[in-house]
Order: sequence, then structure tokens, then C-alpha cells
Amino acid sequence: MKTQRFALLTSLAALPLAGCISLTPKPPPSLMTLSAIAPLAAGPARSTDDKQAIAVATPTVGAALATQRVMVSDGPTALAYLKDGQWAAPPAQLFRGLLAETIAAKTGRVVPDPRTRAAQPDTRLSGELAAFGLDGPGYAAVVTFDAALTRAGSPTLQARRFSARVPVTAEDPAHVGAAINQAANQVAGEVANWIGQ
Repeated sequence: MKTQRFALLTSLAALPLAGCISLTPKPPPSLMTLSAIAPLAAGPARSTDDKQAIAVATPTVGAALATQRVMVSDGPTALAYLKDGQWAAPPAQLFRGLLAETIAAKTGRVVPDPRTRAAQPDTRLSGELAAFGLDGPGYAAVVTFDAALTRAGSPTLQARRFSARVPVTAEDPAHVGAAINQAANQVAGEVANWIGQ
């Protein structure tokens, strides 16, 4: 009987603390995302074959970018994350979407969703998102994409690094997000021009 009474008292004493303890971090006021500066315009349906379509794979990333938090480099060997900064989806997914829309808008080629099994484009773009965040000491947003382009039936693989830096005026989600978006659009535009050559 004493054991039951003690357990009940312990449970009741813990109730006021239940509302004070949170095991998950408080979500930020808003989430950050990317938007295409030159989006694909609405219009009639487009038809194409596998030779004219292009597959855009989600880029690979290192462990530091495999999160929805916004990476801040603090020198060559130190990393941190931006306070109150969080992406709406992992950076690789956001950048893949921006690449696909920019390539479709600038080249006129169809970029099917990777989940579409029926489409098997002859041209395939893959690569690694090597940098996607804030260079703290340099006070700039940096986006670096190591691209690889292959074509069906060709033994040749083309590889090229694309990188953009945009100055940041304040280290807060709004300013950093806008600068990263600008840098990502610059890189996506250069990739589209490279593919369109």
C-alpha cells in the first residue's frame, strides 16, 4: 500500500514539470527554401523523346549538409549552424528542384521527375553539392556543385565544378537565405548553359 501511495505521489509531483520539458528543439518561425529566378512558364504540354530529355539526379552531399539546418563554415576546419535557420527540405533536394526547373526553362528540354519510371533520358546530370551555406569569415553565401554529365552510348563523362559567392549583409535567416538562393540560381543557370551548348 505504501509503495502504491509513493508511486502516485511521484507521478503527481512530476505533472507540473511535464509542460516545461521538451525533448525536441523549438521550430524556427519560418522555413527557408529556394525559388527559381527564371522559373518555367506555364503553357501547353511539351512532347519529347529520350534523346531530348535530361535526367537530373539529386546531388550527393557530405555529412555536414545531410541536414535541414543551415551550415556555417568558420574557417577551414570548423563548422556550425545558423541560429533559427532551417531549410524546408534537405539542401540536396531543394537544389535538385532548382536545377531541374532552371534547365527546363533555359534549354527547353524536358526534365522528368526521377520517380517517373517510364522516362529514361539519354542525357544524365549527377554530381555532388560540395558547399551550400554561409562562409562566416568571408561573410558570403557559397554554393559549389561538382557536376557530371553522361550520355547514353558515349564512353565520355564530362565533369565541371560550378561555384558562386554572394555577399551577406547580416547573419540571420532572411539575409542568408536570400544570398544562398541567389548563389544557387547563379550556379543552376551556369549548369543549364553548359548543358545547352
